[in-house]
Amino acid sequence: MIAIVDYGVGNLFSLKCSFAAIGVDAAVTGDAAVLHEAERILLPGVGAFGDAAAKLRESGLDRVVIEEAKAGKPLLGVCVGMQLLFERGFEYGEHAGLGLVPGEVRHIGEFIPAGLKIPQIGWNALHLVKSSCPLFRYTKEGDYVYFVHSYAGFDCADSTAATVEYGAALTAAVQRGNIFGTQFHPEKSGRVGLNILRAFTEWEGTTC
Repeated sequence: MIAIVDYGVGNLFSLKCSFAAIGVDAAVTGDAAVLHEAERILLPGVGAFGDAAAKLRESGLDRVVIEEAKAGKPLLGVCVGMQLLFERGFEYGEHAGLGLVPGEVRHIGEFIPAGLKIPQIGWNALHLVKSSCPLFRYTKEGDYVYFVHSYAGFDCADSTAATVEYGAALTAAVQRGNIFGTQFHPEKSGRVGLNILRAFTEWEGTTC
């Protein structure tokens, strides 16, 4: 069973419906016991990094997510949920992340050419930096996925599994052992997104 972390932030039921579409049982939960019992955890997120980080900590589920990830349980962060995997974020100040993936989250305006619209919204092609990443079992170079973001992960080359070109190569997906993240929304990315979720549910591998 997949446990989708309910801490008041994220497209919870869109994700649950996406798992249902591929025949996978998923529960939306804020219960630590359910997270401990689940086979895999999905950490969603929308909005600002600092607000999401604060709500996750207020719920007490940050400790559970860290504990389960360090024990080797597969963890997937989506959008701001992926950003929270990093050490820190700089959206309206500096805020601590979960520290599960080395790197930090910064405004993409610091890195892309002036004149490009921010946030980056819409369908963009994936460049598979690490085509062996288990998330891409059913994905090929150039497949399109859906983005909505103004911030992205940086200083994370060792963990970067895919990038997206938006005036610069921006981090689109990360992997560090059993810890995965997608800046894009798989639940909004049609067949490609469903296949990425399917690959996550099928992966059996080693820990970090």
